[in-house]
Amino acid sequence: MKLTGVRVLDLSQFLPGPHLTMTMADHGADVIMVEPKNGIGEPTRRMGTVAKDGERVWFRNIARGKRSVVLDLKNKDDLDTFLKLADEADVIVEAFRPGVVKRLGIGYEAVAARNPRIVYCSISAFGQNSPYRDKPSHDLGVQAMAGTLDLSRGFADDKPNMPNLVAADMASSLTALSAILMALLAREKAGRGDYIDIAMYDSLIAWTPNITGAVFGEDAAPVPRLMRNYGGQAMNRIYETTDGRFVVLAGNERKFCENLLTALGRPDLVDLAAGEPGDSQKPLIDFFTRTFALRTRAEWEIFLEPIDLCWGAVRSLKEGFHDRHSMERGMLLHDRQGNPHIGPAIRFAGDPAQPQFDLPSYGAGAAAWRAR
Repeated sequence: MKLTGVRVLDLSQFLPGPHLTMTMADHGADVIMVEPKNGIGEPTRRMGTVAKDGERVWFRNIARGKRSVVLDLKNKDDLDTFLKLADEADVIVEAFRPGVVKRLGIGYEAVAARNPRIVYCSISAFGQNSPYRDKPSHDLGVQAMAGTLDLSRGFADDKPNMPNLVAADMASSLTALSAILMALLAREKAGRGDYIDIAMYDSLIAWTPNITGAVFGEDAAPVPRLMRNYGGQAMNRIYETTDGRFVVLAGNERKFCENLLTALGRPDLVDLAAGEPGDSQKPLIDFFTRTFALRTRAEWEIFLEPIDLCWGAVRSLKEGFHDRHSMERGMLLHDRQGNPHIGPAIRFAGDPAQPQFDLPSYGAGAAAWRAR
């Protein structure tokens, strides 16, 4: 596998760091979770829904294929154990508040002095040198401060809504994974590792090219209800069907507008449909609202299926996982005991991921690295 022989020490918890190190484990990396000696360890061991076998679903889907070592990093013997592991590591991932690892004596400088090849990645809410570096936060707080939560304002009440996905966690995890792999590649040429400072805030706001037009072009805050991405464009919007379910139109390229409106007997509306988002879209939005309310979701699925068009039925997450796509693409996997797992999303044609479904018992031991 692509990462066979790569050794990773994971000091992070919850989602961004553990998800990226699990992704590395799926592709062959030897990952050791460094869990606190508090009797609990990784918090997700005791958080969220319990599966039929007693394991937490969250933990299962961030910890598979890893090993566990339990350390009190304020204890000299345990600190020495960590540093010996770090001497043989390729990657360290940590997500403490800025400054903590340095105070513990396990920061980048301390580790790199012993192991110059180390790739050391810190993930934090605001980064190591932000004016907010000492401000604690999780995903929701970062989304609020970065300005993306404000984009969730509803049409009726114009108030921000709770986000449906942990976008700051997701963006920082993928950004960190990309940076780690870049650093490992560069190390092959330079012979030295590097230090990586990933901020959830930075990772999130870096993904706004398609929604930052008003900010950079007009020096104004975006108005979500008038924007294409948030329903201000009739061909990019959610519509309710007669049975209380929903479908979405998801793209206003002209060919899609022509295909749908011709099928609905309204080719006269094509120019409007292909036009810019905003208040001018209201007549078309009203037309689609009335039209989609005339049939059930199932009837619309039959009607829309043969049309070359960006559209989709709004499904539950359960429906999404049990869809034929998830089955055929391996996004829903089962271990030997029949427990479901989220499959790996990175697919190599000649060297596929090989998830190891065993979960690390708390403090089961990782005294030595596996042979490279």
